Amino acid sequence: MVQLSPPENKQHFDICINGAGPIGAVLGILLAQKGLKVLIFEKRKLPQNRVLAQDGRAYALNERVRPMLEQTNIWQHLTKTAQKITTIHVRDRFKPVLFWLKNIEGFSFKPSDLPKGDVFGWMVEAADLLPAITHALRNCPNLTILSPYTAEFDFETSKETVHISAQEEGSTASIENYTASLVIAADGRRSELRKKVGIDLTIHPYHKDALVTLIAHEHPHNGSALENFLPEGPFARLPLCGMEGHPHCSAIVWTDTPAWISRLKNLPEKSFLNLTAPKVEAELGKLSNIGPRWTYPLSSQHAHKYIAQRFALIGDSAHGLHPVAGQGMNLGFRDVFVLEKLLSAAFEKGEDIGSEKLLKTYEQKTRPFNMALLASCDLMERSFSSANPLIKAGRQATLNLFRKISPLRKMIATQAVGRKKG
Repeated sequence: MVQLSPPENKQHFDICINGAGPIGAVLGILLAQKGLKVLIFEKRKLPQNRVLAQDGRAYALNERVRPMLEQTNIWQHLTKTAQKITTIHVRDRFKPVLFWLKNIEGFSFKPSDLPKGDVFGWMVEAADLLPAITHALRNCPNLTILSPYTAEFDFETSKETVHISAQEEGSTASIENYTASLVIAADGRRSELRKKVGIDLTIHPYHKDALVTLIAHEHPHNGSALENFLPEGPFARLPLCGMEGHPHCSAIVWTDTPAWISRLKNLPEKSFLNLTAPKVEAELGKLSNIGPRWTYPLSSQHAHKYIAQRFALIGDSAHGLHPVAGQGMNLGFRDVFVLEKLLSAAFEKGEDIGSEKLLKTYEQKTRPFNMALLASCDLMERSFSSANPLIKAGRQATLNLFRKISPLRKMIATQAVGRKKG
């Protein structure tokens, strides 16, 4: 445990961010580019190269996120090209409740539902994104990245600055001392810094697990994604760019009970693929499992507030969504968009970037929207996994409306890709 040291001779930073994942890193680089002096701590060693075994996740990023990644010089250094999502197939595989819905399984969002030239999103594997972030952090002026480091934060000694003591993991070197005008927690769902500050958290468990893995298929996906709603839980296939020896690839996210997911994780490849094949499109042809299988427990969560004295939560440390709509990472980047604008404007005017007024404005601009989206994803998960006849009938009738009414699809598609500013 790092011990807090006396405040003398501490190097001062405008912003200290705890966590160098996608959300913390992008916010730090954007602020450093505006002239703020930024310090980032990361407790893990930063990945230098693509290593698939480190992280099996793949992110569906909307159109608002790409300019941020380009501006921070991350997009240009992805080891694999991001995959466009051009079509989204939504399927309901429950038995129809009403006879006139018996031949309707769902609908598809098509390129014609978007403004010309737009796509529904970009699929980026964590194994590609994280090394690109490392490169951007290492080459950003005004930004100091310390990894692997642990830090302790003192919010009590002064109301003007936060005192920080840090030490490299596993090192016997002397403790390093810093101060910052504002500390931002970007250290994920299990944020230790959120706990230290005393911000309460509500967790909504779904009593389901998700299995994530990569599959190769015989025929191309043509940029299409599949969201397949099944009685046991959602099953998603997400298009990825090919890799050496496997020109056609996708990620799958399979939701079911913890017991069944545990069994799936350990099945031989042939048995696993025999169960996977009926859930994806037959047009993909022969399948193979080309990556490890990771499993994650599913829950949603929200912090009761986002701010404290000279402190703010951002991304997963503030909120966590069910992955049914693939919006968790995008919501974190929305936090980045809002907070970066506020901090840059205050810095340019010479105002206090850690003021209570600024932090309250950030919370007011983010938390209500985030809570609404969390509730929407929760409702979607519960309604699509419900076998209640009334809920099933309403759900299937709604899908039929989406299938028939093009303006309705266009409205939802435009919002989903991030074109409307929140």
